[in-house]
Amino acid sequence: MSKTLHAPEYRKLIEWLKAARIERGLTMRDLAAELGVPHSYVGKVEQCERKLDVLEYVRYCEALGVSDCIGLSFIKKTLG
Repeated sequence: MSKTLHAPEYRKLIEWLKAARIERGLTMRDLAAELGVPHSYVGKVEQCERKLDVLEYVRYCEALGVSDCIGLSFIKKTLG
């Protein structure tokens, strides 16, 4: 099993989160402020240089106003 940070499914999840951020008209700085983290955190997540743990993922989804369940079901579909 490959490291999840480099797994295609993880990258697709991050692309989904990034698209949600852009769709809502948020900059990386806007999202970082909402999360209470430096903007470099969001950049590293979106460049797949930093992996989100499950709690960070849930908070990220809440900050974007998207359902964490949708993202998880998206991954399940890509797994087959």
